[in-house]
Amino acid sequence: MKHCDILIIGAGPSGIFTALELLRQRSNLRIAIVEKGSPIEKRSCPKDVTKKCVNCKPYCHITTGFSGAGAFSDGKLSLSHEIGGDLPSLVGTDFAQELIGYTDGIYLEFGAGKSVEGVGNDEKVKEIRKRAIQAGLKLVDCPIRHLGTEKAQEIYAKIQQYLLENGVEIHFGIRCDNIIIENGVCKGAVISPAKGGEAVTMLAKETVIATGRRGADWLERLCAEHGIAHKPGMVDIGVRVEVRNEIMEDVNNVLYESKLIGFPLPFKNMVRTFCQNPGGFVSQENYDNDLAVVNGHSYKEKKSKNTNLSILCSHDFIHPFNQPIAYAQKVGEITNMLGGGHILVQRYGDILQGKRTWQDELVRSNVRPTLTDAVAGDITAAMPYRAMINIINFIQAVDHVVPGFASTETLLYSPELKFYSNCVQLDDQLKTSVQGLYCIGDSSGWTRGLMMASVMGVLMGRQIQSR
Repeated sequence: MKHCDILIIGAGPSGIFTALELLRQRSNLRIAIVEKGSPIEKRSCPKDVTKKCVNCKPYCHITTGFSGAGAFSDGKLSLSHEIGGDLPSLVGTDFAQELIGYTDGIYLEFGAGKSVEGVGNDEKVKEIRKRAIQAGLKLVDCPIRHLGTEKAQEIYAKIQQYLLENGVEIHFGIRCDNIIIENGVCKGAVISPAKGGEAVTMLAKETVIATGRRGADWLERLCAEHGIAHKPGMVDIGVRVEVRNEIMEDVNNVLYESKLIGFPLPFKNMVRTFCQNPGGFVSQENYDNDLAVVNGHSYKEKKSKNTNLSILCSHDFIHPFNQPIAYAQKVGEITNMLGGGHILVQRYGDILQGKRTWQDELVRSNVRPTLTDAVAGDITAAMPYRAMINIINFIQAVDHVVPGFASTETLLYSPELKFYSNCVQLDDQLKTSVQGLYCIGDSSGWTRGLMMASVMGVLMGRQIQSR
């Protein structure tokens, strides 16, 4: 049996910044973090050598380990409260923006570059917004501090070292099997080695679950088992789009990331762009159930000839259905089945023509896939009709903002899924319905992305220290 004052489950941005803020607030509490992945210096993807995904066990190094998926993402810090989830509705927009400024300052202290993308081109932004309005879309222009994949890893390595040097216990290769609740109070968790071994009890005065997007499914099951107040939220199903840099040149230079939102006919679901990577690379992530999903990232120095971004269609489900995460997983499983366990890629023009894409067609295209082991095929055989129609109509609208976006050769990769649909009921002090238990970050359903997850961690650290 082990003991600590504060137990943080997960070493992603929200968990990291909880511990970091406690140290900055001069806390004398004993802080322990359990993380089933590896320290950042031991995280590496063998695909750099093998040139294809080998589905690492017991977990994917791209998504698991210190700093979570953030270490291998493109490292974009969105500096506006309008981007990154629903936390501002819980704590207030002004306070959320203040926390963003504070958290951004911490990233700067640990080595983030000072340049901010998407500012200083007001007239050009107005022209892009005008085209978006004409297409029935909303442009959300957001200042962005781009770390870059390689720089993000350096920054998080410094934060990891700082936490360890200041007495934070980080237990790597350890998973959380369950939490311990007695008489309505959380007493800690049951933990065990990620690669198998004897489980032990970790007792804590307060427990913070910060398992990230990857842990959303696990947390949803935990909420159901222990009666933690929660509700199903939206689920995002979509594709990763890849085009030549020349097509996106104006938007890339002016905004770096164009965040467009629309409600295309006939269904009027919200569809949005997300995670735009100029000169970036499409990537694959694997989850514990062998589900392969597509993502994208970009480096600060290393560049490709393409830009990739995701188009996500949000679905709200009503009674009696209450398993949106499982629904999205099923869509992903069928797509993986069609791709023989790999990511599927299809040309946009082939979708409109009702035909699959063949590998030799990709070889002859202007747009060459940066995810080289993606399998050419037919994503429409797995994508739900409603989502596919939304995506097609949204792409056609974006083509008015970015001429050439709806080109025949534009590539669509699938599945792109975002697992944060379980929304844990919290008050403005981030308390759950169980005393001594807190849920933060993307797995809680309240944040999306690096900055807002980090912000929620800062707020969590302050709330703990103030008690």
